[in-house]
Amino acid sequence: MMNFDDLNISDEIKKAIGDMGFDKTTPIQEMAIPLALKSRDITAQAQTGSGKTIAFAVPILEKIFIADRSPQAIILCPTRELCLQVAGEISKVGANIKKLKTLAVYGGQPIGKQTRVLKKGVHIVVGTPGRVIDHIERGNLDLIGIESVVLDEADEMLDMGFREDIVTILKNTPHQRQTLLFSATMPTEIRKIAKNYQKNPKFIKVANNRKNIPKITQYAFKTDHKHKFNDLIKLFEIYDIKSSLIFCNTKKGVDFVFKHLKKQNYAAEALHGDMSQKTRDRVMNKFRNGNVRFLVATDVAARGLDISNLDFIINYDVAHNYDSHIHRIGRTARAGNTGHALTLVSKEDYSNFSTIKKESKGKIIEKKMPGDEELENIKITRILNDAKKSIKIDNLQEYIKIIKKNSSADITTEEIAAALLKKIREN
Repeated sequence: MMNFDDLNISDEIKKAIGDMGFDKTTPIQEMAIPLALKSRDITAQAQTGSGKTIAFAVPILEKIFIADRSPQAIILCPTRELCLQVAGEISKVGANIKKLKTLAVYGGQPIGKQTRVLKKGVHIVVGTPGRVIDHIERGNLDLIGIESVVLDEADEMLDMGFREDIVTILKNTPHQRQTLLFSATMPTEIRKIAKNYQKNPKFIKVANNRKNIPKITQYAFKTDHKHKFNDLIKLFEIYDIKSSLIFCNTKKGVDFVFKHLKKQNYAAEALHGDMSQKTRDRVMNKFRNGNVRFLVATDVAARGLDISNLDFIINYDVAHNYDSHIHRIGRTARAGNTGHALTLVSKEDYSNFSTIKKESKGKIIEKKMPGDEELENIKITRILNDAKKSIKIDNLQEYIKIIKKNSSADITTEEIAAALLKKIREN
């Protein structure tokens, strides 16, 4: 890894990156930034969380001419959440560039508000393909001055049916533009776009073994389809899970898990493609602020979500392939933290699981779901371990006096401790 100070970039950008807490580049940044600064087209295969936003933000910002208030760069993202995340990151990298204007445009927000900002003038537009097309057709967005186009998470955009919109937008930009394409996978459709709309692109690939993957502890538990939900609840109890993102493969599965969690009084919400943007925003805000502890989602609904401090990911259904699995579990262990990914594997899931386990190269450890007696022992051990920690770090003198005062020849301190343990365990 090289230092950002070693890159041929402005002091304003170097200072902003330093203020963000970064001094060394990630592999994608080290490979992409020098090439992009030379105006090369790039096709980069890199996972979410690899640092790719800074990899394209830096060269874009270096080219911005502040005096020109028309769009000079456009970044296409699959979801509203990712748009906001990318726009926020660009604003941080460009924090010391005076009068820089960046705007996120996406569906679900009144178009009038976005139109007013566009009319005032912006340098960088970050948008979902559908809303960008909408602004172009309404005459709000003119791409004649675009020098840089970024396709972020291109494979996700194609999976969501945005291919025609992407092509339309690319055709509306000048031929002499720089095109930077970032994708976690490289299916044939992505390669076609690269061939048709990029000029001799340099291909970059960052290996799947992302820095944070080793910090994710992955366990898989065999289950039976009819016992799967009960085993999900067991996982909550085994690992003392207070909050989690739970993945299902279908909307029907999401609704089933969500409804049954609610029946058992868990603070849960569902997230899937049938919901309006307003509903999605409301659900995500509740999850981020802690009012909802368990979010049950499909892969499509969860795309672009950036959730911090998430310790557990649970795969209620096994992902369809390894790339989807990596996308899912990559939402824990962010920013150098550790995390857990737990997967329930029924007979119906086993074919997909076998493929994913093979590609994970031993990172997924198969464990047996504990029986009722073992589960009870796990819970009691957790309570006792918490008590032992408290003995070491808390001042318990007042409580010791109370226990001694209430003990006698008929009631020993051990019996009081046992009764308290029973009361705690049953509540």
